Amino acid sequence: LVVKFLLCFQVYCEYGMVHVLSEKGSSKGKDYCILFNSQWAHLPHDLGKASLLQLQDQTASVLCSPSDVPDGGFNNQIPMVMRGNCTFYEKVRLAQINGARGLLIVSRERLVPPGGNRSQYEEIDIPVALLSYTDMLDIGKSFGSSVKGAMYAPNEPVLDYNMVIIFVMAVGTVAIGGYWAGSRDVKKRYMKHKRDDGAEKHDDETVDVTPVMICVFVVMCCSMLVLLYFFYDHLVYVIIGIFCLAASIGLYSCLSPFVRRFPLGKCRIPDNNLPYFHKRPQVRMLLLAVFCISVSIVWGIFRNEDQWAWVLQDALGIAFCLYMLKTIRLPTFKVCKL
Repeated sequence: LVVKFLLCFQVYCEYGMVHVLSEKGSSKGKDYCILFNSQWAHLPHDLGKASLLQLQDQTASVLCSPSDVPDGGFNNQIPMVMRGNCTFYEKVRLAQINGARGLLIVSRERLVPPGGNRSQYEEIDIPVALLSYTDMLDIGKSFGSSVKGAMYAPNEPVLDYNMVIIFVMAVGTVAIGGYWAGSRDVKKRYMKHKRDDGAEKHDDETVDVTPVMICVFVVMCCSMLVLLYFFYDHLVYVIIGIFCLAASIGLYSCLSPFVRRFPLGKCRIPDNNLPYFHKRPQVRMLLLAVFCISVSIVWGIFRNEDQWAWVLQDALGIAFCLYMLKTIRLPTFKVCKL
């Protein structure tokens, strides 16, 4: 009975594309991601079979009442309206009555599948989909006000190549980090009788995981989750700052072996009483530290950029994971039972 009750409120969610191009034909078309519910109406899987119709920008209204419909209606057009103030059914019903061949609902919030009930699905025979507000602005900026669009839902590939890349990144990170940690342990055994340089000693230091450390880590994680629940708007910036600091340390640790191979910048800074600098680090290592901190700051500032910030975030995350795999040691499997 509970399963049947839940199935009554099940909403189908599918991803599709809207192909947009200028009516003047002076620019190349562009695809934008949309979220639709196939229970309203199905979308063709091939772009060639999709109807290319005029996109009418009606984002100044929410299309919840007949007064929001422009003079002449939406004859053979796909209107774009804002989300809110009424249900998806009320919007798409008004659009269909006034001659629309489809409906794009622009959302400033997270995209959710447009749902309804069975009787509403049977009444509507035009597709309705959600489009992000950012994409709507990009359409106006790239193609102007006179544009055409075609909605379609391409078939998903049998193998998702994105998952292959993620798998290679994950397995490669663990493999490289494990090999790096093991090779350094072997090297330390053979060079036990030698005295390393101070900077190299610091790089060879490892941290053994203890039961006390695990308990403290669990308590800190649980406390942070509770605090994030109540103070997310403020603590999220603390988490971003911690990630930037940890990522810069990890990037420095990963790049330092390669920088030490360069013959330049071996000179050390003069004697001083400043913290850390009193050890007289090499100039090239100082430059590397400045570079790593700068990369983390750049990501922190431009982390919301859709085109390239995620690549930098993945690189910083991999660098930090390699640093942790190289530094953290599990002396015994008994610790895992905690």
